[in-house]
Amino acid sequence: MSIHPVVLEVEQAIRQRSKESRSRYLEKLKISSERSSSARNNMGCSNLAHAFASCDKAQQSDAVNGSKVIGIISAYNDMLSAHEPLKDYPDIIKDSAVKNNAIARVAGGVPAMCDGITQGEPGMELSLFSRDVIALSTAVGFSHNVFDAGLCLGVCDKIVPGLMIGALSFGHMPIGFIPAGPMHTGISNDEKSESRKKFSAGEIDRSDLIASEQAAYHSPGTCTFYGTANTNQLIMETMGIQLPSASFTPPDSPIRKLITEKTVECVLELSNSNLKLGEMLDSKSWVNALVALLSSGGSTNLTIHLIAMAEAGGYKITLEDMNNLSEVIPSLTSVYPSGKADVNEFHEAGGVAALIGSLLDGGYLFNDVKTLLGDDLNIYRNIAEIKNGELVWETPSKILDQSIIRDHKNPFNSSGGLKLMSGNLGEGIIKTSALNSKDESITAPAVVFNDQEEVEHAFAKGLLNKDCIIVVKGQGPSSNGMPELHKLTAPLGVLQSRGHTVALLTDGRMSGASGKIPAVIHISPEAKELGPISKILSGDLININLQNSTFSNLTNETVIEGRDPVYISSNPIGVGRELFSVFRDNVSNVTKGASVFNEN
Repeated sequence: MSIHPVVLEVEQAIRQRSKESRSRYLEKLKISSERSSSARNNMGCSNLAHAFASCDKAQQSDAVNGSKVIGIISAYNDMLSAHEPLKDYPDIIKDSAVKNNAIARVAGGVPAMCDGITQGEPGMELSLFSRDVIALSTAVGFSHNVFDAGLCLGVCDKIVPGLMIGALSFGHMPIGFIPAGPMHTGISNDEKSESRKKFSAGEIDRSDLIASEQAAYHSPGTCTFYGTANTNQLIMETMGIQLPSASFTPPDSPIRKLITEKTVECVLELSNSNLKLGEMLDSKSWVNALVALLSSGGSTNLTIHLIAMAEAGGYKITLEDMNNLSEVIPSLTSVYPSGKADVNEFHEAGGVAALIGSLLDGGYLFNDVKTLLGDDLNIYRNIAEIKNGELVWETPSKILDQSIIRDHKNPFNSSGGLKLMSGNLGEGIIKTSALNSKDESITAPAVVFNDQEEVEHAFAKGLLNKDCIIVVKGQGPSSNGMPELHKLTAPLGVLQSRGHTVALLTDGRMSGASGKIPAVIHISPEAKELGPISKILSGDLININLQNSTFSNLTNETVIEGRDPVYISSNPIGVGRELFSVFRDNVSNVTKGASVFNEN
């Protein structure tokens, strides 16, 4: 199957746009490779002794005499369900390395915070910035410069993008990613969502809501809805940086341990072949990542993270690239919040392998990309199986439930799940995959707030029982770290269920868990940059036109121009927020990945 012309055009545009930055990156890899190839041989004896003092005597000798050494960067902690299974992975990796005449050591750990815990809390203002902290921590771990290959263990929202950004700084090595898999299914996502709505409406008490939430989040593993964490996993697998079936194989499956062991073998084989991470991930790999995001209705957070990750490898991706692809990439999955199924049901229905197969058959993915298993993405359409005690990928995955995964000839929708919106309020994005109507036009008066707590209070007082467009400003990265406004999901859902036309505009985030409420998010310029959103007042008529991809303030332009910007500065003190002023002062806007690492 030939590649779709728009996919080709976007790949070519990214490659041409990135010519100079990619050249600089590859030159950096060359220098790093030359310096690292003889690092252990040229290292002082005391330095070398320190590096392997914790190994047994045989491994100390092996390290000095040239055995391959794998550095492990882990996001393990046992507070977070998604990362708790990683506890035993280093021992599995070390044993596998020994069987392959190599050595593996834990080079360092990275922080891993949970947005599910910090949603609506002050700590959420550290969430987005934690990605860049993780990148820095990854670099610190690998900086000992005694490694021939690397493995990154992590799963969730900012963790995987941070690991990738850090890993690409050491892209002169082969580096693989290993996740942990999702927890087993608890109560249905619809039931969980309904409990939240009932609590917001005052129909159940706090104890009932807690019982519902604990029935949903109940065991080790990733949350089972298709939010940012699971979008990370699907994208990493489609890029070939994780092994096929790695994303959603449960933590307690016997296949999981074999996937971890096989990843060790793969990075050692890549090291023997002198194939580097930074060379593996080229413009085709990043376009494949964008296609995976769009076709699966993935998290809006990845529109930020993919820009930042690709930048770390010398590629410049834009929102326009995503929008151009979204116009032609079909929506092929229906997973909560875009559907009823969770990721376990998605996996059982054919999973990532079936999605990749469908996209390859439709000409939407580049097959000629480098992966952990070779130079052909076709093997990623196969499911992981155990035969004679060995892990194999011999059987193409089949779509077993058309209500969850579709063939490219029979999509849920002919376009992807995201739209780039523009107008006299700036630029933003909207996730359309979960909306009941993907081409509606909404006009309603604005009700303006400065944070989500103000929205909750107005809702509780009955002040929002009307058609309205909620505007929450001052939530951008340079203002308060761009926390997700997930607390708004339930009250806005209640208003919608009461028959009101409601929508949201914000310079903040709504995450991969955002549902059926039209929400233009990531608005840029943000309020702190005195963007047009800073001049919206309550009562202004706002139009959101999905068919035309526009959002506008219909108030007379002369009146708007005569207004002073209205922006209330946050007070980022407490829960460590004061330590992150250096990030708020130096972060790029969302169109450039909301990163402190961007090139000038």
